[in-house]
Amino acid sequence: MRIFQNRAATAALFSPQDVLDQMPNSILLIDREMLSIVYANSAAEVALKVSQKNLIGYQMNDIFGDSPALDDLFHQFHTDGSTQRIDMVLGHGALRPDQKECLAYVILSGIEGSDLIVFEWFEIDQQMKSAREERLILQARANKELMRNLAHEIKNPLGGIRGAAQLLDYELPDPSLKEYTKVMIKEVDRLQTLVDRLLAPHKRKKEISELNIHEVLERVRSVVLAEFPTGLAITRFYDVSLPEIIGDKEVLIQALLNIVHNAAQILEDRRQLGDAKIQLQTSVSRNVTIGKKRFKLALNIHIIDNGPGIPSEIIDHIFLPLVSGRASGSGLGLTLAQSFIQMHGGFISVQSEPGNTDFHVQIPYTSLEYLNNSELRGEL
Repeated sequence: MRIFQNRAATAALFSPQDVLDQMPNSILLIDREMLSIVYANSAAEVALKVSQKNLIGYQMNDIFGDSPALDDLFHQFHTDGSTQRIDMVLGHGALRPDQKECLAYVILSGIEGSDLIVFEWFEIDQQMKSAREERLILQARANKELMRNLAHEIKNPLGGIRGAAQLLDYELPDPSLKEYTKVMIKEVDRLQTLVDRLLAPHKRKKEISELNIHEVLERVRSVVLAEFPTGLAITRFYDVSLPEIIGDKEVLIQALLNIVHNAAQILEDRRQLGDAKIQLQTSVSRNVTIGKKRFKLALNIHIIDNGPGIPSEIIDHIFLPLVSGRASGSGLGLTLAQSFIQMHGGFISVQSEPGNTDFHVQIPYTSLEYLNNSELRGEL
């Protein structure tokens, strides 16, 4: 009797939607006759970058485009009613024109006694992506500690060199020779600025509070547009229903400003043509894993530009110090951005091709207690 009571209690606690939202695979429930979407779980919202509210009512070709393989899959299902399993390429339709094609394992099945069809899929390379992200997180953490120690080692001798150059400048009898000491002092100051930027995340007193991420993005947008007032458009696609996030507002502003400002600089040629575009997007993901930690809710920020793309030979190292796609770049902006986001328990990844570069910032929704009692203590 107790077993049945426990089952009844469990059923009362969890609705079918709750169960589907916990599933790691993307799932759509589809009307059998109209082939229109009636439900999308959390994983599907993330995969399609469209909220459930905006998916409901659309047909499959609006989501995945005209696909003979998809049509054949549904035809076979309607013919014999059996569960269909197949590897196939999922394209993009009118609702998601910017979405990339992906190779996925698709399962199509019915629900007994219902007019609904279950369309389930997962990207075949998702496991490879997760492993790569984990490797980059560990690499970034080790690299951050290395650069911090190196910066401290460089900082002390620089002060001595500058002081000696100033004394030499004072003692030199020939004014023409002072040009050399001025060069020495100027270059030492330049290196000092570089070192200070490397140490910046650890020197500033942190101020943690609840904040609206859209206020942060609007601040970033206004700063970048003030610097690049012509030839650049920054559009926004915000999910205004997002809850506030716990974090350091100034640190997040600097992290996102580094990414957006870097994009604006890369778009120099397009700015001259007047068609440079940067898009800011926000959304939420449920049940995500970041750095081997599971979070119920995470904030997504996409910063997308229509620039030339990141060269393939440096894209895997773009967040490492002194790696830059621009001849005049210091290679520290993205390194610091990654460090700032990791301080909030998050991570930055990037996908790039000519005409479309997408920096994806993901930050978990955490409590103040979590930040104070986790390994982030002392950094944030």
